[in-house]
Amino acid sequence: MQTNMFNNDTICAIATPAGLGAIATIRISGPEAFALVAKVFKQHGKPFDTDKIVSHRAYYGHVVDNGEMLDEVLVTFFKAPHSFTGEDSAEISVHGSVYIQEKLLHILIAHGCRMAEAGEFTRRAFANGKFDLTQAEAIADLISSQNEASHRVAINQLKGDFSKELQVMRSKLLEMTALMELELDFSEEDVEFADRSQLKALLQATLDKVNILKDSFRLGNAIKNGVPVAIVGQTNTGKSTLLNALLGEDRAIVSDIAGTTRDTIEETLNINGILYRFIDTAGLRQTDETIERIGIERSYRKIKEATVVIGMLDATNDYESMLSSANDILAKVDFDQQQLILCINKVDTLPDQGEAVLGQLRQDLDNDMIMVICLSAKRKFGLNDLYNALKHNQPLTHPDTTLVTNVRHYEALLHASDSLNHVKEGLEINVPTDLVSQDLRQTIYHLGSITGEITTDEILGTIFSRFCVGK
Repeated sequence: MQTNMFNNDTICAIATPAGLGAIATIRISGPEAFALVAKVFKQHGKPFDTDKIVSHRAYYGHVVDNGEMLDEVLVTFFKAPHSFTGEDSAEISVHGSVYIQEKLLHILIAHGCRMAEAGEFTRRAFANGKFDLTQAEAIADLISSQNEASHRVAINQLKGDFSKELQVMRSKLLEMTALMELELDFSEEDVEFADRSQLKALLQATLDKVNILKDSFRLGNAIKNGVPVAIVGQTNTGKSTLLNALLGEDRAIVSDIAGTTRDTIEETLNINGILYRFIDTAGLRQTDETIERIGIERSYRKIKEATVVIGMLDATNDYESMLSSANDILAKVDFDQQQLILCINKVDTLPDQGEAVLGQLRQDLDNDMIMVICLSAKRKFGLNDLYNALKHNQPLTHPDTTLVTNVRHYEALLHASDSLNHVKEGLEINVPTDLVSQDLRQTIYHLGSITGEITTDEILGTIFSRFCVGK
């Protein structure tokens, strides 16, 4: 548990979104929370008796300032440690008038409250041992989740699944490190407390698990921020038309003039509970035009960054040109990390040949990892086939699967993996026990930094500054 790094002041903030609404909630937390509420809260025109408070019960009454009623309210009390922050807390529900919200804050501050800093309620909860740092960060992810998949991932982290995995690994490494360091105290007697074969097995099992978690970041980050889908192909294959068709609006400029799209255009779309980030790229071709060339270079970068690549082919071109374009796109896709969907576009111009071209292309490419479909982006024909192809490639996971979505966690796992590899190398070449122990300690440190068992005020300040004030 972290030592509480706060003084004994009592904080307050608006916990609901800014602006007008039917109801707004003002949150108060700290040692004087109940006493401060009692100074402004009246029931039946009488002072409120804090000795009769029942935790987790709402009380109806009025907020009064200098004898004048501000609003009729509901106040819910939460007695420590059974509150979000672990402190005595209260939530005052008022009507959603901006004036009432701001006036109540001013009244509370006048009676001794302090305005909370960004994320201070959650930081106090972390400091009071209500949850670890990964769970605190999961709260921010849960609030910002915009689809089913990102919500599921945030809930799993909030439940502590990720933390439990890290704690199990860390405790086993600590036990082995303690035995190795005990050997140093008996170095003259040449004894071995830590069985080296057990240590090697533990190292390999831990390294495998750390690498699985580390490698899950690509998927976890895509789910959290939107699966990046790059729409690529030669000029005038209908990339911008497809983006507009998917979005149901004219987001990208469509023209018969080659090279119209000079830069990438990004828009998001929720499909079957997954957020997709569609990226319309500049047409791929040789050009001496400076601005267009820069756009094409960006297209290549977006292909590398994408999880799914939609390769656009023009059905009005001859078959050899289509096959050549398909192979050019295929060569730029990493099938270990990416999925490719080839779309034969403009099939409405060749109604009797589409299926034949489709079958021939599948045969010539001879790659089971490529999905090939026919469509007409302009006529919105075949979009359901594209949706189904995307659904087939959706990064859905088992509800209990642990995914890393946080860059801070990913970097710590990278460092932990490096340290574990140093330990393995050290054991293989018989380096001194104290150096092996030092690398083990580094691994333990990096794993502990994820959950907050080892941290600094600077790191905490950076993390919690991203929260809203009322959280």
